[in-house]
Amino acid sequence: MGRPRATSPAVLERLAFELFARKGFDATTVDDIAAAAGIARRTFFRYFSSKNDLVWGDFEGQLRRLRALLDEADPHAPMMDAVRRAVVEFNRFDPQDVPWHRQRMQLILGVPTLQADATLRYASWRSVITAFVAGRTGAPASALVPRLAGNVVLSACVSAYEFWLASGEDTVLADVLDEALRQVSAGLSAVPDGAGSVSA
Repeated sequence: MGRPRATSPAVLERLAFELFARKGFDATTVDDIAAAAGIARRTFFRYFSSKNDLVWGDFEGQLRRLRALLDEADPHAPMMDAVRRAVVEFNRFDPQDVPWHRQRMQLILGVPTLQADATLRYASWRSVITAFVAGRTGAPASALVPRLAGNVVLSACVSAYEFWLASGEDTVLADVLDEALRQVSAGLSAVPDGAGSVSA
């Protein structure tokens, strides 16, 4: 009997990641992934627009989750505390999913052919933080403080992920992110809610 046909994006992702681990990302083709899943090449494209897209998983769904966590933040909590808590919670994973997430982030941060996609995805992720800070400060998203917050939080998260990937498997991602965001939030924490900001 052959391998049962894959019928979900999650199954395709796992099969693809197994191939990436054995052959490398660049050497693995869409045809390889489709064959491993027991599906036609055209069926792969019903799930993902490209091999690069597969690596990011349900990215739009994750953005919606981050927005929801920020929307649920205590309106009386300091702005950057709310951001930190939401981002840390956003990056908590069940223990059985951590190895897969580690592999995903190793690809995203380490494979040159994924960097163009990363730039676009990072911009979308950053805009969620920017919009939240704009709402809290009463400034437009194009103003200085929301822009600064989006860039600072994104940079802190990328640095935390790089540290986590370089550390032992016992290192807890949420703890690293929490510390990184505490370090960079001190200056922005001085901005009171509703303070407005310099506009472009």
